Amino acid sequence: MLAILSPPERRRLVVLMGMILIMAFLDMLGVASILPFMAVLANPELLNTNGLLNTALVNSRQIGIHTPEKFLFALGILFFVLLVTSLTFKALTTYVQIRFVNMREYSIGKRLVETYLRQPYSWFLDRHSADLGKNILSEVGVFVGSGLNPMMNLIAQSTVTVALLTLLILVDPLLALSVGLILGLGYISIFVLMSSWLKRFGQARIQANQERFTALSEAFGAVKEVKVGGLEQTYVQRFAKPAEIYAKVEAMSRVIAILPRFALEIIAFGGMILAIIYLMDKNDSFANALPIITLYALAGYRLMPALQQIYIAFTQLQYVAPALDVLEQSLRNQRSTDTQQSHISMPPLTQAIQLKKVSFRYPSPPNTVLKSVNLAIPAHSIVGLVGPTGSGKTTLVDVILGLLEPQEGCLYVDGQPITAANRRQWQRTIGYVPQHIYLADDSIAANIALGVNAKDFNQKAVERAAKIANLHEFVMKDLPQGYGSTVGERGIRLSGGQRQRIGIARALYHNPQILILDEATSALDNLTEQAVMEAVNNLSHEITIILIAHRLSTVRQCDRIYLLERGKVKASGTFDELTANNQLFSTMVST
Repeated sequence: MLAILSPPERRRLVVLMGMILIMAFLDMLGVASILPFMAVLANPELLNTNGLLNTALVNSRQIGIHTPEKFLFALGILFFVLLVTSLTFKALTTYVQIRFVNMREYSIGKRLVETYLRQPYSWFLDRHSADLGKNILSEVGVFVGSGLNPMMNLIAQSTVTVALLTLLILVDPLLALSVGLILGLGYISIFVLMSSWLKRFGQARIQANQERFTALSEAFGAVKEVKVGGLEQTYVQRFAKPAEIYAKVEAMSRVIAILPRFALEIIAFGGMILAIIYLMDKNDSFANALPIITLYALAGYRLMPALQQIYIAFTQLQYVAPALDVLEQSLRNQRSTDTQQSHISMPPLTQAIQLKKVSFRYPSPPNTVLKSVNLAIPAHSIVGLVGPTGSGKTTLVDVILGLLEPQEGCLYVDGQPITAANRRQWQRTIGYVPQHIYLADDSIAANIALGVNAKDFNQKAVERAAKIANLHEFVMKDLPQGYGSTVGERGIRLSGGQRQRIGIARALYHNPQILILDEATSALDNLTEQAVMEAVNNLSHEITIILIAHRLSTVRQCDRIYLLERGKVKASGTFDELTANNQLFSTMVST
């Protein structure tokens, strides 16, 4: 748990521990103050026979307390003040504790998002987004509610328990040790019996929670296919089964935490009666036993809830242990990439982008996708990358984008190698249009300026990019609120061509030096593709453009085309040169 907390959070925890110790001491003092008050109340002669009380009575005359009645009244006031002080400080400590615990859901969730987003692109290829979302939105909450909060309660209540037991031992060692031993053994025995069940329930909860998130992510992410295929009930069942398991193990963990309380209350109250009988027998009369009985009654009133809270904390910590393992591994063991702004600047592209002997293979399953690729993309040219499915086009573009780091070879820009030190600056010069455009459920302007705060939108830049992408006229004429019109979740209110043009406008918003279109027109009809390519051609030779194309008509106007097959560059040239001289390319043209 300490490994999950950051150094500043651990320092705050130390301060909180100090407050808990003070709270326990004040609690003990408040309970202890009842003993002299009740003793004098039951037997006023103690003011004369008890050395400490007699000394206190004599010294109190200096502050105007001259009679035993006034002294008894002062003892009552002292007891009340200590009680109020103890409870007031306990309230303050509880406030600090609750605030500390609940603010960790914010801070740990934020650190987890940062940890995930700083991973290299290749790290995400083996992860499910629902699993990452589950860790951030669910497991952090479980850590706080069923991990950190019980741990704080455990520390606080254990400290109070130790302080009160110490007081009781000082008053009557035999009775205190007997009571402590009976209650302690009762709780420990039940916890040991339930421990393995709790751990098993915790592991089942992790698995069921992951399956719940995955089922919902798939159901709502593919809602069109679900509706067309009549798969509603399939996904309801896929969600229902893990949801039922999740609910059952949550219920069982709570039952195990609460049910022993009733059995132990029988032991506690039965023990209290036996303790009263023991004290009366030891002190010969009820009057003599009354002060200690009152002390034990008040201590028991504080101890029983504390012991129950300690037991509940132990059960919750055992149950939540698998979730703590998940978070600890996520925060400690993930390799972070340096996303901080480097002082190394990237000058404007003036010569060429080059890949020299670049090879890349995915780790799982081991698969070499690029094999010693050499190519050059002159500045301000339009270059096409074509080839059959699986030839390595997208992987090659991911290397150019700096998302994938080749195992062999290097990417050069104007002769300068792209490394971890300047990768972020290189990426800032690129506008990227993927095949599937992600659109947020926000306005047209917000989707073009994705990631920019609404108050920081550059409306002129939004409109300039939209005009280049042949989107401005549609927005102004067909949408009632213009650039303020919302697109719906994933752009459901727009056509495929309109979504694609928003993607192009987004890529152009920051005035990139390089524009990369990764099969950005493959899902469009011919007329829409023609409009999109017209938008691209508007930028011809102003910036460097790289096209991955499924339909070869898209790359007809390219200055140079690279043909890839099985991870290698098989040929290059203009459209007409490749049609005339390469059989694979000419076959692709004819089909």
